[in-house]
Amino acid sequence: MDVDKMELVKAQIEPFLRQGEAYVRRVEDLVRQIPPTQIYIAVGAVLFTTILLLLIRAFKHKISNTIVLTGLSGGGKTVLFYQLRDGSSHQGTVTSMEPNEGLFVLNSETSKKGKIKAVHLVDVPGHSRLRPKLDEYLPRAAGIVFVVDAVEFLPNCRAASEYLYDILTKANVVKRKIPLLILCNKVDKVTAHTKEFIRKQLEKEIDKLRTSRKAVSDADISNEFTLGVTGEAFSFSQCVNKVTVAEAAGLTGEILPLEQFIRERVKP
Repeated sequence: MDVDKMELVKAQIEPFLRQGEAYVRRVEDLVRQIPPTQIYIAVGAVLFTTILLLLIRAFKHKISNTIVLTGLSGGGKTVLFYQLRDGSSHQGTVTSMEPNEGLFVLNSETSKKGKIKAVHLVDVPGHSRLRPKLDEYLPRAAGIVFVVDAVEFLPNCRAASEYLYDILTKANVVKRKIPLLILCNKVDKVTAHTKEFIRKQLEKEIDKLRTSRKAVSDADISNEFTLGVTGEAFSFSQCVNKVTVAEAAGLTGEILPLEQFIRERVKP
């Protein structure tokens, strides 16, 4: 009985097998009739299209819309975050203990017509114990904004310089040449220091740090790079990544330099 069933199945399958063989032979005949030059052109076109699509995909993947706000606590990062998001100062905010994060069109651009690219803005807490969170965002950052309190700058100059030094020597920042804006906030106050003064003081402090840290071996700071030029006083112009200095007043909404920096990094 089993043998009869097998013979029946075989008889039913054989016509389909013959049709398949005939189809394969027809395809082979057609391929043989195509000139080799046309085959090469077709294969080349497929390869070119594949490579082009892969390149486009890789390029899109590299384009980031993430801007990171960082700096010491009390500098006004959270106020700047809300000014960018909805145009309010949120004066009731306190020192952030978790990153403020949002994807939005800048408030100053909401009335513009046409499609405008949203910005992924991250406000990283400035507390020393929370700074490692910065490393989570650097691999996809298009720009870094280091916020400095222009009023309370001198008492915090050393601490700000150390934090800035650590950022500028991080592998992700150096290898990807992430642009950095030193934003001197609260310049609307009478006692605020100018951006020129702040820049010079930061450069002096970082120069001292650079000298003192030369004794640390590469094994101890394997994720860091050397800053500046040997034998010369440090200046931000020596950095691999572009470093600029600007002024802002978060509480009064005077943040145009910040908005310009963001839009240079994240195109509309």
